[in-house]
Amino acid sequence: MADTASTTFSCSCGKMRGRVAPAGPKTGTHLICHCRDCRAAARHLGHPDTAQNGVDLFQTSPDTIKFESGTEHLAILRLSPKGPLRWYASCCRTPMFNTLSRPGLAFVTVLVANTDVPAVFGPVVAQGFVPQAGGPAKHKNGARMVMSILSRLIAQRVSGRWKKTPFFDLASGEPTAPVHLIGKEERAALFD
Repeated sequence: MADTASTTFSCSCGKMRGRVAPAGPKTGTHLICHCRDCRAAARHLGHPDTAQNGVDLFQTSPDTIKFESGTEHLAILRLSPKGPLRWYASCCRTPMFNTLSRPGLAFVTVLVANTDVPAVFGPVVAQGFVPQAGGPAKHKNGARMVMSILSRLIAQRVSGRWKKTPFFDLASGEPTAPVHLIGKEERAALFD
């Protein structure tokens, strides 16, 4: 796919809409995540557990996310005080994006299930936290995933594009939506 490819995204009820542009293998990394936190976030928001297939994600930079409507429905779930920000549509509780906690770390994952043309992201090239029978979870092509993230973070810093984010108010450094931090007991219940 060309670097100029794009796809639209929307929440389940359609109140939140936008575009990922550019989108494609040269602007991000298409991966599947099997981590407990991705699964817990989905369950907390009332969605099925993704244990069997993992969560289909596209890692890219925040300047590629363009909202067309519904930003008033943005809300954030945080599973731990230092964990990533898990952005969702409060209107229908659809998980939408994940970011790091500071705007200077210009990184976002898009939940591919919410896009209209998933093929634009190219093939899945990495998997995180893949369960292993009788052993700890492993990563497939983890080095490729990490190198892609680091190269995008550096490029964003050098170019100044990290400042083009719909997720943070740059003056305060705070997220543009309210954060709900769930308690330890509530979080533990998500893993039962």
